[in-house]
Amino acid sequence: MASLNLQRSHQASAPRPAKSGEVYEAVKREIMLGGVGPGEPLIELELAGVFGCSQGPVREALLQLQEEGLVIRQGHRGTRVADCTADEAVEMFRLRQSIECRGVVRALQRPSRTLVADLKRLIGGMEEAALEGDEYKLAEHDRDFHRRLLRDANLPALEPILHRCLVHNHRFKISQSTGERDLVATARRHYTILESVERADGVAAAQALAHHIATIVDLGPAVFTHGEQ
Repeated sequence: MASLNLQRSHQASAPRPAKSGEVYEAVKREIMLGGVGPGEPLIELELAGVFGCSQGPVREALLQLQEEGLVIRQGHRGTRVADCTADEAVEMFRLRQSIECRGVVRALQRPSRTLVADLKRLIGGMEEAALEGDEYKLAEHDRDFHRRLLRDANLPALEPILHRCLVHNHRFKISQSTGERDLVATARRHYTILESVERADGVAAAQALAHHIATIVDLGPAVFTHGEQ
């Protein structure tokens, strides 16, 4: 069944990127949206057949997914989809909040001239994806929004850490969703952050980000308190 879902994603992609990128995007979409569940094997030979390519591009795609923590590669045991647990989600939400809230204060001390325009464009992309009902594309624009904020903080070593947190936060959020979600409301939640950035108010922006992150998924009030065990 996983291969059939991947086949549909593969056929829908246009224009096509390089083959490894095509495989990466299709498999990532299926993992993020829950089409391929935790623990499911991803067999290079089978994926190569689905995408009509050699195993080389498939291997490259799986290595990219491993870097994001979405798959686990274990030598002769092969590649499996990584778990998506509440325990990991809690720690990543905490780490993300620390990175982003501290980062935005630094960023707004000397923001780049394009920051506000870039953030507006990314919210526009989120709204467009929401209207199309494309939750995966919405999440991509969402991650770009938060990474763009951190970029102005000049903390490049933290950018890949934030990226992994964002990927897992979105995957966990989607896995916890029941029924239809209001994607447009999800996109528009970012306007409060944008308003603080437009005023170059680092304290307000940090507060807006803290609230934004704490209300992504209901993990209970103790998750974001300081001084936990």
